[in-house]
Amino acid sequence: MLMPSATPLGALENPSEFIARHIGIDEADEVHMLGVVGSASRRELIDGIVPRSIARSSAMAIPPPVTEAAALKQLKAMAAKNKVFKSFIGQGYYGTYTPAVILRNVLENPAWYTAYTPYQAEISQGRMEALINFQTMVCDLTGMPMANASMLDEATAAAEAMTLAKRSVKSKSNVFIVAGDCHPQTIEVIQTRAKPLGIEVRVSTASASLTQLMAEGNYFGVLAQYPATSGAIHDLRPLAVLAHAVGAAVCVAADLLALTLLQPPGEWNADIVLGSTQRFGMPMGNGGPHAAYLACRDEFKRSMPGRLVGVSVDSHGHPTYRLALQTREQHIRREKATSNICTAQVLPAVMASMYAVYHGPQGLKRIAERVATYTAIFVHGLREMGYDITNQGAFDSVTIKTGDATNSIAERARQSCANLRFRLKNHLGVSLDETTSRSDIEMLWSFFARPGQTVPVVSRFEQGIESLIPAGLRRTSAFLTHPVFNTHHSETGMLRYIRKLSDKDLSLDRSMIPLGSCTMKLNATSEMIPITWPEFANIHPFAPHDQLLGYAELDQQLRDWLCQATGYAGISLQPNAGSQGEYAGLLVIKAYLDANGQGHRNICLIPSSAHGTNPASAQMAGMTVVVTACDAQGNVDMADLKAKCEKHSANLACVMITYPSTHGVFETQVKELCQLVHSHGGRVYVDGANMNALVGVAAPGEFGGDVSHLNLHKTFCIPHGGGGPGVGPVCVVADLVPYLPGHATAGIHVNGVGAISAAPLGNAAVLPISWMYCRMMGPEGLKQATEVAILSANYISARLKDCYPTLYASENGHVAHECILDLRPLKETSGVTAEDVAKRLMDYGFHAPTLSFPVPGTLMVEPTESETLAELDRFINAMIAIREEIRQVENGHWPQDNNPLKHAPHTAASLMGADWDRPYSRETGAFPLASLKAVKYWPPVGRVDNVYGDRNLSCSCIPVADYA
Repeated sequence: MLMPSATPLGALENPSEFIARHIGIDEADEVHMLGVVGSASRRELIDGIVPRSIARSSAMAIPPPVTEAAALKQLKAMAAKNKVFKSFIGQGYYGTYTPAVILRNVLENPAWYTAYTPYQAEISQGRMEALINFQTMVCDLTGMPMANASMLDEATAAAEAMTLAKRSVKSKSNVFIVAGDCHPQTIEVIQTRAKPLGIEVRVSTASASLTQLMAEGNYFGVLAQYPATSGAIHDLRPLAVLAHAVGAAVCVAADLLALTLLQPPGEWNADIVLGSTQRFGMPMGNGGPHAAYLACRDEFKRSMPGRLVGVSVDSHGHPTYRLALQTREQHIRREKATSNICTAQVLPAVMASMYAVYHGPQGLKRIAERVATYTAIFVHGLREMGYDITNQGAFDSVTIKTGDATNSIAERARQSCANLRFRLKNHLGVSLDETTSRSDIEMLWSFFARPGQTVPVVSRFEQGIESLIPAGLRRTSAFLTHPVFNTHHSETGMLRYIRKLSDKDLSLDRSMIPLGSCTMKLNATSEMIPITWPEFANIHPFAPHDQLLGYAELDQQLRDWLCQATGYAGISLQPNAGSQGEYAGLLVIKAYLDANGQGHRNICLIPSSAHGTNPASAQMAGMTVVVTACDAQGNVDMADLKAKCEKHSANLACVMITYPSTHGVFETQVKELCQLVHSHGGRVYVDGANMNALVGVAAPGEFGGDVSHLNLHKTFCIPHGGGGPGVGPVCVVADLVPYLPGHATAGIHVNGVGAISAAPLGNAAVLPISWMYCRMMGPEGLKQATEVAILSANYISARLKDCYPTLYASENGHVAHECILDLRPLKETSGVTAEDVAKRLMDYGFHAPTLSFPVPGTLMVEPTESETLAELDRFINAMIAIREEIRQVENGHWPQDNNPLKHAPHTAASLMGADWDRPYSRETGAFPLASLKAVKYWPPVGRVDNVYGDRNLSCSCIPVADYA
């Protein structure tokens, strides 16, 4: 009897297995879709869309794909090269315990991490309630009346506070004073941000104290740290009096945990308070992501940067949440925008707010008192051992005069896998945190013990010990009094609260999110797993370099692969958002021009179709924006561009374009555009927002781009997290590489552009996600993803053309990876607007496409490569059904002001009411397609009244009585 030959084990492992899991379209689906689009093959389709003049001539030199298990194994080996030491460095980054119920049910839960920015308020009520909790938490702890929904990090929040102060006070001065004992990375980022704006930053020193600098009277704002980076707790109340006497603003960088015990800055009349919420449950992560906060006095609120969640009412008169005021204001004000931030740190902000909800005011105070008590015990022991402590008061950090023993003490700590902080000459810093134990303190004492000296024991100091917080600065006011912070302290209660909020929201774990320009693709579980590994999560960003070898290797490999994908020579991963990458890229151009005697070049040409962040970033970089026209097809008007180049030739710094265009089309003259700008001495900035249509098929660094930023939270699979975190690498050609952002605080060379973010590797902890994606896809998988994204967009455009014509297309009728559906004619025939269609889609279980951007009255659809044919068809069928509903209005069957679209979305409560005076059935409102009866998402609120929300601005937790 013949036995079958055994299958080799290697044949059982399919390295391309993940590609088939990431891409939702199989071979049979592809054949069907190509038939609808009218192409014989995917190759023919792509060749007819991507201009042959820019097509790649060679494949990306990225390693071939491996399986999920193999990729995780390789990354684990890399992570093991990091050394996880016990950190006593402080400097804005601390050990913390993430409550397991929050770790598992928020950070590791796709209902939270795959959500999009809450621009469609009705289906974002859960995450906005969490953000309202965040804002309330910040207001209560800082004593300020107004706080936004988070910033990117503490250092950039301080820079935003500086510019907020500049535009909010009456002083005409260009001087901003900074206390020298602020965190050094904060000072560095402020200096980077101030330089192109012509703001002079004066930093106090031992020889020129803060009060001496302020005594000169010529400044618009002052920033101090509370407690200081040294650990000292200065009485800043006299500074507020001095500053206000000359019409200047007082900015305070404050530690939120310390504010549970310290008198909050709002109680002594600070104008702006900012800081980090990292120690509220987010691991250090080599620097990020962490949610910073920014709070201000009420009269500054309309100039506040970033996002603000406000309270409004829905169509039934019930309280609801929405994004308020200046949200995305850069898209409206463009070069007059006060900030280019169009993102936040939503997921870390949710984590921080949940930490406060779970612990409550008593729990937070208990954690803070424990830290403060251990700090006092540590100081008592040091003084008994004969050491001088330079602090004036202390919460968690102390600076110790160590003299000639400095290096030997630090070395003993390293030998015991602990990191101390090198402070001033012959001084060491030690910071304690939530994770500090009695044994840690005794271990610390052992480092400082001189030969033959007995090491104290903690128990000797525990009886009757008082904290070192100055008596006059101790907090007496209550905080976190709202019921939400005093209810969910059991794990069962917390679990149900988190679930209640996530049930209100529509995320990628429920359905396709077809947002044009935002690339809501699969964030694979295997990509997400490594971010919580201790070897990546529990690393301090300013630990010694020899402890960060795994991160260094990750950084190098990911930059190499991204260079291959973009065609650029060098990349920095430091920018922690797309807006930051865009800004950094312009600073690189500016630094290059300055270094080459071309500093007078300051004109930035920007097409009228560009993302609003482009002109906002140019303004922040100190450039003058000149808008160029677009033609009727949405392409850059080459004749107008040529005229502007010639007019401004002597002063042309750069042009900023998005490619493929914001209108979703591959413009055929992009190489000519680049050559034209170069001929006038300018550089070409190619916005990487639409890189999902380029990877593997064309590279901006090859077709003429000099600088691009990427959105790793779009093209390279870092999830949107409800609107953040993100990573915005800046990519440059060879002659610009020397000018990439440095980070002097971290010992990284600076050649024109200083630190952009607080940490040298920005949001480092989420970089493993993009590494995993590239490693499992390989060059062919990445290229296939691009091509299928383009195919899917053309399939939707083709199937919907009879209902909603695509506004812009190439000469052969094709689009790139997204298409703009023109709904403007419907308003004339039916009174139905694009917003009505967006709200009605919620009843069908979908998040709307991008609404009225870049063209008012349109929907921009991007399906991505990750959606299955069944899901694409489900969306298409919903859009077709909505068109039939519009027809019912057009033919008079339903009134223009009383139909399912005008009343959308339909809540369960509204459908169950006793009265029903509408010309359509309740079933039509709730179940417009029969398939919805099997699986139904119920919008939790009716249509939100935006005007009411802005006129009656409220940005903190709703009183319980309002729900009655």
